[in-house]
Amino acid sequence: MCIAVFLWQAHPLYPFLLLLNRDEYHSRPSKPLGWWEGGEILGGKDELSGGTWLGCNRDGKIAFITNVREVKSIPQAKTRGDLTLRFLESNKNPKEYAEELSKEAENLIVMEVTPGMHVLSNASLDSPWPKAQRLGHGFKDFLEKYGEAELPTEEMVEILMTSTIKDDESTLPGIYPSEREHQLSSIFVETDTPLGRYGTRSTSALSVKSSGEVNFYERYLDKDQWKEHTMSCQIKKMEEHGRFNSVQ
Repeated sequence: MCIAVFLWQAHPLYPFLLLLNRDEYHSRPSKPLGWWEGGEILGGKDELSGGTWLGCNRDGKIAFITNVREVKSIPQAKTRGDLTLRFLESNKNPKEYAEELSKEAENLIVMEVTPGMHVLSNASLDSPWPKAQRLGHGFKDFLEKYGEAELPTEEMVEILMTSTIKDDESTLPGIYPSEREHQLSSIFVETDTPLGRYGTRSTSALSVKSSGEVNFYERYLDKDQWKEHTMSCQIKKMEEHGRFNSVQ
């Protein structure tokens, strides 16, 4: 069901650092990390609906999505990935964009957050779900291990984002039936469903340095094989538009 942890204005080398697991049906067609047509947006692409789960642009905007667990689904709902894409394509700041979408997106969160570490799983920001707490604690330990030094991306992804530890039944949120909740309670998800194989399709690590250098690493599943690549770009230094934008 997707999970992300990010660090905002709390590291001497990285004003922003994000780790994100994207959970999706294995059958859903997707393109891995790359530059979109026009060369302004960098991110993966949902080929079914055309949106993105995580992307950035050359102006320094960053946006991502996670799932929200709901008892009832909305028939023919718009793709969530369109929310991130429209923001990246717009000239609006977070507040202006939120006001524009206020009448059509009930579960949109576009915000400025306090400096520090934050975790977003399948509820509101920093909700104390066990999987979110495990990821937060692990991320904190990793940061303490390396201090102010540069962080090894692949090691960070392997240690933090591949955990298959699941919750005890007593700690499950109780939104879905317990068996389904149990299967979704790990940071790295892998399960069979009536609609097919479902789980973590990709892990992304996006870091922004004070110089405006962006490094975007992705480990992704391609025809049952895990592949990885890294892309970099230069953005304008984060000034007023450097606010963090989270779309849930």
